[in-house]
Amino acid sequence: MARLTLRITGRELPGSVCGDYRDVHVGTQRGREPDQLVRADAAEAVFDIPVETVEAADGSADFRGPYVQGRRGERFVYLTWGELRDGGEFAMFRRAKIFLADLPEGAASGGTAETALGLTDSCGMPLCAAVRPPRITWRLTGADGR
Repeated sequence: MARLTLRITGRELPGSVCGDYRDVHVGTQRGREPDQLVRADAAEAVFDIPVETVEAADGSADFRGPYVQGRRGERFVYLTWGELRDGGEFAMFRRAKIFLADLPEGAASGGTAETALGLTDSCGMPLCAAVRPPRITWRLTGADGR
């Protein structure tokens, strides 16, 4: 087992008011709960997501951890968007899915995989749906990535 950190630096956030939504925040999703929330009018949002890499029975790499979602071979992490309501309740209204299969070769050996990503879509709303290359590119440091 190796430890990998996904470091996602979100830039160009859409703002705390988007369409009909107010007090908008973005964060990671740990299990079913939001985590690492950042207000959507921040200059940037940096998320460090711990992932464990393991060797599957067939010899391929697999990913595990409290932030990892999906079936083997289709693993991903979410960035989740929502309104922070009175009393601190987070009401999710959108998510962006970031696929671990898109990580660079060698990521299963551990280290840090880093990306910088614009978090506003072409309509000025929070980025959502599947985020795949070329929209997202990774750089691997540590372990085999140096």
